[in-house]
Amino acid sequence: MPKFDFSKIDLPIIKILPTLLQRMKEEQNLILNAEAGAGKSTIIPLALLDMLKVDQKIIMLEPRRLAAKSIAQRMSQLLGEEICTTVGYRIRFETRVTKSTKIEVVTEGILNKMMDSDPHLTDVAIIIFDEFHERSIHADVALALARFTQQNSRPDIKLLIMSATLNQKLLAKELKAKVVVSEGRQYPVDIVYAGNLDQRLIAELTAEQIKRSLIEDEGDILVFLPGQGEILGIQDLLRKAKIKAEICPLYGQLPWPKQWSAIQPHPKGKRKVVLATSIAETSLTIEGIKIVIDTGLKRNSIFDPNSALNSLITQNISQDEATQRAGRAGRVAAGKCYRMWTQTEQNLKPSHRLAEILYADLANLKLDLAARNIHESKKLFWLTPPPLDKLIYAENLLNQLEAIDAEKHITEVGKQMHQLPCHPRLAHMLVKSTENLSLAVDIAALLEEKDPLYKKAGADISERIDTLRTLRNEKRLGRNFKKIEKIASSYRSLFNIDEDNSEIDPYAIGYLLAMAYPDRIASAKRGNNAQFQLSNGSIAAIGHKDELADESWLTVANMDARSGMGKIFLAAPLNPRDLKPLVKNKRSVKWNFDDDEFIVSEDLSIGNIILKSEELDQESSPFEKRNAIIRALQLHCEELLRPDDEFANYLQELKIKSDELLDLDLKFLGITAERWLPVGIENDQQVLKKIQQLSLTSILRNLITS
Repeated sequence: MPKFDFSKIDLPIIKILPTLLQRMKEEQNLILNAEAGAGKSTIIPLALLDMLKVDQKIIMLEPRRLAAKSIAQRMSQLLGEEICTTVGYRIRFETRVTKSTKIEVVTEGILNKMMDSDPHLTDVAIIIFDEFHERSIHADVALALARFTQQNSRPDIKLLIMSATLNQKLLAKELKAKVVVSEGRQYPVDIVYAGNLDQRLIAELTAEQIKRSLIEDEGDILVFLPGQGEILGIQDLLRKAKIKAEICPLYGQLPWPKQWSAIQPHPKGKRKVVLATSIAETSLTIEGIKIVIDTGLKRNSIFDPNSALNSLITQNISQDEATQRAGRAGRVAAGKCYRMWTQTEQNLKPSHRLAEILYADLANLKLDLAARNIHESKKLFWLTPPPLDKLIYAENLLNQLEAIDAEKHITEVGKQMHQLPCHPRLAHMLVKSTENLSLAVDIAALLEEKDPLYKKAGADISERIDTLRTLRNEKRLGRNFKKIEKIASSYRSLFNIDEDNSEIDPYAIGYLLAMAYPDRIASAKRGNNAQFQLSNGSIAAIGHKDELADESWLTVANMDARSGMGKIFLAAPLNPRDLKPLVKNKRSVKWNFDDDEFIVSEDLSIGNIILKSEELDQESSPFEKRNAIIRALQLHCEELLRPDDEFANYLQELKIKSDELLDLDLKFLGITAERWLPVGIENDQQVLKKIQQLSLTSILRNLITS
């Protein structure tokens, strides 16, 4: 194992190495709080090499692929080795490790997959959670599962959690861990509050700030922006202004060579302006950066279990995120950070960002737990417990996808799905499409990347697949389709199938999509050829001029929530003949809460789309009645529940106590109805009256404290 001379390194982290190494020998779990620029991500793993036995290794988790690759390469350079020797990395669809690799830098979802093949992590001595303050759902799940392994089968495995802006008091208390602190940034950063930012003029105002800074300040400039659209808009403005600096965009969809180029010094020493999303917030040292311009904005995809939709929302950052971003200016020299907001606004920001687990889709999490025979998430360690309503939604979805049974046990189909590196929806489609796997692979790859024909085509997915196959066959894939093809190629290798560029059947795409989105099979509403009823009960709209608007049936793959109605972005037509296997003929019991009575019928349906219904003169069982009440509460909670002043005051009290209690409202109570509906209420003569007499405050208190 190579020896590294730490005396040659002038970084703040060096001062606390003796203390940290001693603590690591003594403690099972340890927290390292080190400010930006301290050198923790590259130095600490190298310093821990001496603690390893011959057959052991270190796993370090990074929240972003760019950071994982650059940190692994930097450590290899410090050791004077090629990547994939002592240090390697694993990211999705790319692995650079060998049997002799002792430090593996991995993106967070990779560790979960490693535990699938080896639940005991037999050859792992230390797991490092770097930049844990980002609170990604992958990091929270990885920590929960690693702690489970530690407590049940590997008490010798050590966990080290590192961050610059970590809520260390909370984590230390919950994890019962000691804290080592590395004080002092490498170089000081001067904070300048540049005033209010009008989001409608973000491109113009930010471009003007960049031009001023190029005149008044020295060094390269790093600009934090919410997304790719703003980056490209400002890039155009700066090019038109003919600034004397190289403009380097940096965002997740950018090809790896351009991402790498953005964080390296300009080969001719030219001054750089790096326009970046939150991808540049942590772990990266972008050479030459002395100035940060922070718009104070980020973009998150927020999952709403009430509508089963994701909404892309622009949000203000928290204080810890602002601190993290400012630290980018002090990595290589004394720097300056322009914050495009006021000091007063800074004081009003929440101290820490919300954990992603509070607003993310939890389907992968529930499948991970089912695969490990963990039926209740409460059995795991959570710094922030997953929300009950989103867990219930995830369970219902996995049941629809045949991944778990009614008792929440994983099925054979679920086990196959869990082995695939994708969302359970796409995994189900791939598992079930053995007769048309090559088409399913292309569909999955397309849906995992940004729409390559966004605004250039209608909503029909078949246009994208047809273009992909044509360009692939002619070997002239452009940038966007190259990324899709890279994923498709990885899937073909995984399934050991050949490339297929044959002509496609749009209806075949719709049928395959129904395997991934059984809740988004859509039937055209009568009298309006642009609106569709979905099998999950919601309504979605497509552009009147879109070719799919005239179809009688669709499967919707990509949609968003707009003014209470989903807007369809990507879909495929369904042939009515293909619907036959999806149609269910079943006895149905509905609660007509207006008349407080139960109606029994025989329904021919696809989910909530009723094709034919015949009322039956039959009695319903208590079990059927109870399920009917629960369904009604889930769909009509705001009509059925009667909040009072006590409930409103309790919600306000909860909001003041914690920034992390999201969406605690009537919809939350509706989704969780099966957990709180009183036993035997289905036998009451006045069900509605009984429900409206319940104390919603007591119900909510029990839900969040149990």
